[in-house]
Amino acid sequence: MIRRERLIARARQGYRLAFGTQGESPRRFFAAPGRVNLIGEHVDYNEGFVLPCAINRETVVAIQAGPEVGGQGYIEAVAIDFGQNRDKIALYEPIARSDSSWQNLLRGVVVALQKRGHEVLPARLAITGDVPIGAGLSSSASFAVVVALALAYLSRIQVSKAELALVAQEAENDFLGTKCGIMDQMASALGASDAALLLDCRSGQSMPIAVSSELALVVADTGIRRELVTSAFNERRAQCEAAAKHFNVRALRDLSARALEAGRRDLDATLYKRARHVVSEIARVEPTAVALNQGDTAAIARLFAESHTSLREDYEVTVPEVDRLVGTIGAALSAGDTPLGGVRMTGAGFGGCVVAVVRKSAADLVLEAVHDTYNADADTPASAAIYSMVGGASDISPQRPSSLPTS
Repeated sequence: MIRRERLIARARQGYRLAFGTQGESPRRFFAAPGRVNLIGEHVDYNEGFVLPCAINRETVVAIQAGPEVGGQGYIEAVAIDFGQNRDKIALYEPIARSDSSWQNLLRGVVVALQKRGHEVLPARLAITGDVPIGAGLSSSASFAVVVALALAYLSRIQVSKAELALVAQEAENDFLGTKCGIMDQMASALGASDAALLLDCRSGQSMPIAVSSELALVVADTGIRRELVTSAFNERRAQCEAAAKHFNVRALRDLSARALEAGRRDLDATLYKRARHVVSEIARVEPTAVALNQGDTAAIARLFAESHTSLREDYEVTVPEVDRLVGTIGAALSAGDTPLGGVRMTGAGFGGCVVAVVRKSAADLVLEAVHDTYNADADTPASAAIYSMVGGASDISPQRPSSLPTS
């Protein structure tokens, strides 16, 4: 856990630099992981089924109670990874949006907790992390979930981690402006060690799916960055909603492949393609869960390839660099008689990462394909690493157990 210990030390030092002359060193530390989605892309806001997992990259918060000044309480925060940038929020006044994304997430969490009738107490926070920003690994969800968890603890708010995920989603929807679904936040809050999280994005029900010990998780980052709010993410969601309205269903989760084909004649061609991706992607989730549990790399290869093709051709959210990286890794994994695993785009798209699930013996093949083959001709070099599937958001204070509910 050297990586986490370094993050704790960085959060502690950042807190002391920001607030050390005004109060004691922080004693409480909380963490929430990023996530990689294994299958079920762009399905969560269509109320379907998804299969993400929490990863061993996380956001860490050091927190301590803050003072009240002149009858006014404040949330004071420092974002260590953004040049010690700071924010100060008056708790007893209307909270407005900022020009800063991280500040908007922080403010959105506070507002979402207050809307639920909770009293958020004055606090000082120092925030740091190692989830790559803009890579499709849910750095924003990790940030919002851990802030919600830390503020809930300090304010003695008794709330489940699933509810904190909803708070984090609301912050991202309302203050950041990204109309995301609930998958990222639930994966960060409720992830399980060595398991994927099968999540019903309509009911909120979830269950861990143990992943075969014969498999390894490799994430490759193209280095191409995107901003969800200014990308076509919100446009894609609006198109899905328009398609659902055309078929008179609540969400595309309720649309069968047969009904889609039967009603496509008078449906706009673009809306048809968006709907076809969602319907087919939902159908891939359950068989992928089975394949991961059984270590069936041939099935994983086929399902991942189908998903990536659908994301490229029907949902149109890949970019050439991502497609080329998927092709490079896929070729390395399929050189023999039996595929050694699968690879596809992960996250919202328009750049970011690809995910490969492979036999452990083949993990180095993926790393070599990225570093030696892909990067030989890449304008922006990619990086790749083997990741672990980890548990969700938690109190990581040294020698101090969490008192919050775990479900």
